[in-house]
Amino acid sequence: MTDKLDLYRSGTAPLPDNYELWPLYGAGLENLGKDGQPIEVTMPAYGSDELLIRHDACGLCFSDIKVINQGQSHPRIFRDMQKEPVVLGHEVAMTIVGVGQDLREHYQVGDRLTLETDIMIRGKKLAYGYWFQGGLSQYSVIGPDIYASDLGNNLIKVRPDRGYAEIALTEPWACVVAAYALQYRTELKQGGITWIIGAGDDRPYTISAGFDAGSHPARLLLTDVPEAFASWLRARAAELGIEVTDVPSIAACPVDFADDIVLLGANADLIEQASPHLGQFGVMAILAEVSMERPVNVDIGRIHYHRWVYVGTTKADIAAAYRDLPVRSNLKPGGRAWFVGAGGPMGRMHVQRAIEFNNPPAVIVCTDVSDMRLGELNETFADQAREHGIEFVCLNPTDRAGYTAGMTTFEETGFDDIVVLAPVPSVIAEAGSHLASQGVMNVFAGVARGTLAALDLSSAYLSGTRVIGHSASLMSDFELVLDKTNSGELSPNRSVAAVGSLSAARDGLKAVKEAALAGKVVIYPHIKELPLTTLADLKERLPTVYARLNARGEWTNETEEEFLRQMLP
Repeated sequence: MTDKLDLYRSGTAPLPDNYELWPLYGAGLENLGKDGQPIEVTMPAYGSDELLIRHDACGLCFSDIKVINQGQSHPRIFRDMQKEPVVLGHEVAMTIVGVGQDLREHYQVGDRLTLETDIMIRGKKLAYGYWFQGGLSQYSVIGPDIYASDLGNNLIKVRPDRGYAEIALTEPWACVVAAYALQYRTELKQGGITWIIGAGDDRPYTISAGFDAGSHPARLLLTDVPEAFASWLRARAAELGIEVTDVPSIAACPVDFADDIVLLGANADLIEQASPHLGQFGVMAILAEVSMERPVNVDIGRIHYHRWVYVGTTKADIAAAYRDLPVRSNLKPGGRAWFVGAGGPMGRMHVQRAIEFNNPPAVIVCTDVSDMRLGELNETFADQAREHGIEFVCLNPTDRAGYTAGMTTFEETGFDDIVVLAPVPSVIAEAGSHLASQGVMNVFAGVARGTLAALDLSSAYLSGTRVIGHSASLMSDFELVLDKTNSGELSPNRSVAAVGSLSAARDGLKAVKEAALAGKVVIYPHIKELPLTTLADLKERLPTVYARLNARGEWTNETEEEFLRQMLP
């Protein structure tokens, strides 16, 4: 006899006439749903080139909170939310429950899916849970925009034996993995715009590579460049067919954005004035031998979202700023890593990755202002870290005496890697001051474009430090996470802190907004009514489910099976 879980997994159960979803009509939790509840709508029809999918699990993300806080002004919302409300939820596990005639050679009812949530359509980046109806709905329709986007098929088939929660959490895990695979150019952009700015340093400058027949920019802007070097550049540009424009001042820049800005000398004012002209994936190279007199106010939001990077060298060769020390994004094996704001859901993922992946650091320091989160982090990972030979330290900055004593250990050495998960400019600036020589600060937490943080950019050329950032992901990152999940090397389930039915989504989002939980909230849209329930509270509410937690009290696929057998209607 087939039990209800087997029937559910097959995707062949009769479909309802109506289903539920959470529409967001504008900024604020008060605009989520109607009277604090999801609404019921008619089951959608699907065409011959479409799939009807069932959302099986949906993780809640702080990115959802940004949409709730900003509403119509959010940069990824492209419609009138009052007329066309947004349905959030981009961390999803799905099952196909209907297949259009044209797709039956490729898909069938019961296929399990997730998807790469950033979807490019006719050059415009849209997203699941922003433009497309997301996982805080029981069902949805997927069409060619998703499986035949500009980048190809955003759908990803997953193994039928995987858990729903662990597949839903593939998306945030892909973002974590992607943060350590960032790549940056090692020469001036081929065919791009390079702007060279003099800052009073009259050394004999040159470009030993990246300005030749094999590779060179298409346009060159010159401002106050020492005359000998400027003459050399003009002569080489003439040979290569490069357009050269003399720009009398930064204010007179004739282009909106340059791909590369090169500063010849140490001048914080010039960096601040020129930086807004950096384009997407822009590089600013600083060539200098002496420290600047002050920190530089850097747009940390654009380091994160636009992938800006500041490189440098003490040599007089522009190519050396790019080539001699390529930007490292992975954690330094055997190094010292500091996770700032480590106690939250994403921070825990970063810490778990640092411990479980190959070539871990020798020291992991975790800081967080919540004793609750820090205590759970220590309880979850300290023993495992020590089993891997990693020194594991947890510190709360609000305990000034304990924090100061703990950080004193690293005053002389600094940190090889600093991963910032707290979107606070002052915290980012303070953390950057602890970078070791050739250290990397990865700003994972997204702050608004235009947000400034005072950083010591002298260290970019004097000691080879780098500040990088990003938190999106590619299809390859999803595939890597799924491979590691399938092999057992990675357990996304360890991130689950609380579960609930679709009606619990509002309380779940409130918990995310208030940082009330250390881990992730996972919503199961098709179970019976269940309020937001932490794993510890399962002991009273669902004791047989609680009994299936592992020895560390963590969610597992076996836990989920018992949970669904108890909770599916």
